[in-house]
Amino acid sequence: MKHRYLPMTEQDQKEMLGVIGISAIDELFADIPEKVRFTGEYNIKPAKAESALLKELSALADKNADSRKYASFLGAGVYDHFKPIIVDHVISRSEFYTAYTPYQPEISQGELQAIFEFQTMICELTGMDLANSSMYDGGTALAEAANLSAGHTKRKKVLVSEAVHPEYIDVVKMYTKGQNISVVTVPTKDGVTDLAKLEELVDEETAAVLVQYPNFFGQIEDLTKVEQLTHAQKALFVVSANPLALGLLTPPGKFGADITVGDAQPFGISEAFGGPHCGFFAVTTKLMRKVPGRLVGETTDEEGRRGYVLTLQAREQHIRRDKATSNICSNQALNALAASVAMTALGKKGVQEMATQNIVKTHYAKQAFEKAGFEVPYQGAHFNEIVVKVNGSLADTNKVLLEKGIIGGFDLGRVNSDLQNHVLIAVTEQRTKEEIDALVQEMGALYA
Repeated sequence: MKHRYLPMTEQDQKEMLGVIGISAIDELFADIPEKVRFTGEYNIKPAKAESALLKELSALADKNADSRKYASFLGAGVYDHFKPIIVDHVISRSEFYTAYTPYQPEISQGELQAIFEFQTMICELTGMDLANSSMYDGGTALAEAANLSAGHTKRKKVLVSEAVHPEYIDVVKMYTKGQNISVVTVPTKDGVTDLAKLEELVDEETAAVLVQYPNFFGQIEDLTKVEQLTHAQKALFVVSANPLALGLLTPPGKFGADITVGDAQPFGISEAFGGPHCGFFAVTTKLMRKVPGRLVGETTDEEGRRGYVLTLQAREQHIRRDKATSNICSNQALNALAASVAMTALGKKGVQEMATQNIVKTHYAKQAFEKAGFEVPYQGAHFNEIVVKVNGSLADTNKVLLEKGIIGGFDLGRVNSDLQNHVLIAVTEQRTKEEIDALVQEMGALYA
């Protein structure tokens, strides 16, 4: 019989106990006083046979509402995008799927090259000089950028736009707390960073200005103006970018960004209930030796053959802690590979086509909502997402939509009290005209 786990027989257990010199498992807990040991029965169902258990778990799983069976308009940082079928085929290969970390380059050339290609593609998308081998996700990448900025400038204040993903802001605040870095939020106006307020707040104590592109509301920030205000005070300009949008939008590197970060989830990585995903981190050459995590470099061996190695590992696992740039000791190599495979399968034209469809379909949804009498408060250029105002409970709305086979948008009132009864609607290339029309029709019926 084939097992999906390693079974332990009674004989196995007996032999293990014998090796450590005891006769029963209870002896392992001899040092714990009996009065504090749990002696009751756990409140769980009786054990079932494997076939019965699989049926029960499958029935429970079928109750989930996912983007394979439902039309999803839920974005807010995690999106339902087209995933080329070759992605799962490649990342399921054992040499990639089971690989831990490429410490021995002579036997890890495939993994190292895959990471190197990821770094290269991220640089092409962002317009930056170099990228690391990935980070945990977009939020931690942005937080690492804040810490890097403070260390590089020797300043202790970071400005972050309120139009940045609210969870990203929380991560930045958590990461910077231990470094005694002050995080100051810059208000928004009409769905984008208030540039007048930014000009007031940025000063000679500012280490960096952090903005999102497109921002949390799907709006396009004026990076030219933000860059001018930031660099006028010799602070670092940090952009958290959607990599798919960069298939069409001018990359942050062209606007003079010092650091560009983001999440590669739009390329070949499933929503997976919010993670794990894959953060990217790209910088200019001047910050090369301060990048957190790992970088893979290309070199040649004694015989002149091309090879790949880990290089510039400025992290506490390899050097003195007080000299390290970060305590992150890993990367998301498997998800980085998934993103690389997706980008390769799509190609430059495919990425542009996906980005174009996101713009066109979101614009169609915006017009449809306005035609149905809904208010769309932010009228600037947008990508992938729009904000729609409704006259009722969004929690109740999403319950009704779910019954109709539609996953509704994100309730912005959950993260901003000023945006009660506002919903963030995500429209990716996966959504059809019929699905968009159905969403507008169902929401219109609820608020008619």
